Amino acid sequence: MSTPVLAPLAGRTYEIRTHGCQMNVHDSERLAGLLEGAGYRRADRGGAPDVVVFNTCAVRENADNKLYGSLGHLLPTKNATPGMQIAVGGCLAQKDRTEIVRRAPWVDVVFGTHNIGALPVLLERARVEQEAQVEIEEALQTFPSNLPTRRDSAYAAWVSVSVGCNNTCTFCIVPALRGKETDRRPGDVLAEIEMLVADGVQEVTLLGQNVNAYGVEFGDRAAFAKLLRACGEIDGLERVRFTSPHPKDFTDDVIAAMAETPNVMPQLHMPLQSGSDTVLRTMRRSYRSDRYLGIIDRVRASMPEAAITTDIIVGFPGETEADFQATLDVAAAARFAAAFTFQYSVRPGTPAATMPDQVPKAVVQERYERLVALVEQSAWQENQRLVGTEVEVMFADGEGRKDAATARMSGRARDNRLVHVAVPEDPARRPRPGDLARTTITYAAPHHLTADAGITGLRRTRGGDAWEGRRAAPARPAVSLGLPAVGVPAPLAPAGACQVG
Repeated sequence: MSTPVLAPLAGRTYEIRTHGCQMNVHDSERLAGLLEGAGYRRADRGGAPDVVVFNTCAVRENADNKLYGSLGHLLPTKNATPGMQIAVGGCLAQKDRTEIVRRAPWVDVVFGTHNIGALPVLLERARVEQEAQVEIEEALQTFPSNLPTRRDSAYAAWVSVSVGCNNTCTFCIVPALRGKETDRRPGDVLAEIEMLVADGVQEVTLLGQNVNAYGVEFGDRAAFAKLLRACGEIDGLERVRFTSPHPKDFTDDVIAAMAETPNVMPQLHMPLQSGSDTVLRTMRRSYRSDRYLGIIDRVRASMPEAAITTDIIVGFPGETEADFQATLDVAAAARFAAAFTFQYSVRPGTPAATMPDQVPKAVVQERYERLVALVEQSAWQENQRLVGTEVEVMFADGEGRKDAATARMSGRARDNRLVHVAVPEDPARRPRPGDLARTTITYAAPHHLTADAGITGLRRTRGGDAWEGRRAAPARPAVSLGLPAVGVPAPLAPAGACQVG
């Protein structure tokens, strides 16, 4: 075999292709930080990078077919690019291991969810030895937040409070791939947030596979509520969000902490999965519909302005028409601002994959369409309540696809609703991404709000300064992500597609 020409390490470029949930997004930012720390730089758009990293998901439908299809498409490029390397990490790598290099022998590195910090070493070892490196660890080696990072946003960030999950939902393979829940110490979480705020970040989203179970590892059931309240003491931290909580762990002290801590946003993304108690039992979801609706009622009693979003699976094995009607009834009663709805599909390795009474595809599709129609109507009605009201918007980069054509800027209200805002053309009066202003809602659609009444109270923020500073500085690398960087995304780009929580 001929020896490829190796580019000097300092000149090598990388590209990260991310699939899956928020945890994968967070991991990709760490992977980018690791590669940059090792001397790599981001590849120019359209160019052929020296290293392509696939950060994979194992629970989306046909995830393996999509990966191997992408690897096949990349093979001609690799053959034409001396020294190019391909690495595969994430949940599918943790699950398939050596199967990846068997099916795609041109892959150079396979690494798992527990050892993302090993990527630079594995790439260099593969370069020197000219042999694929497969390294999968069974337990977490280094908490991801202890690794270098390259954030995609100057003013908003994910902060992981835990990894792994102790639940045994029958549709989910995440616990097998991410392991049991591992919690960070509160002081470490708060120290990271303070460091981010000092760097210009003003919105953080606390992230965990089951975020409100935080504290279980060190025996403090009140730890998550305490963490929310402690975030309220951090000067300069404007907005705090979290995702995704589990209804079984949702306690009244968390609701009180949300309501009483000014920078914790009036927004709750809490997976329902099904409104049928029978299906919830089969899913091993340890709550029932009345408990779920009770949590929502208490949240709204404490925060009437709160926006509630959810995840719902349609067509779980054994789901009858009566079961599905129960889901419709709960969705109607909950008045969701949005719901990420999924048609059940078999996930190999999960108990549900071998359950009897798999629901025919045509039935699942018809139910799915009914649920989407109900949720869209509910979301539209909830949004219409806001017409004529004033909201605070934190402007964002890349939230509005039509902003250039409509002379608007887009951002998120405190409840995380997407708002398209008419802004002045004068740069001195125009907000920057990261800045905040107030505006009045003039129009409501199911998935967004429009505010054409102008802005008042524009506040230049340190987050806006950070965005401007990053834009003025020489081009810095970013991670190519399949999901928005912060917050619960719009219904057409769900972050909950891994069906976790």
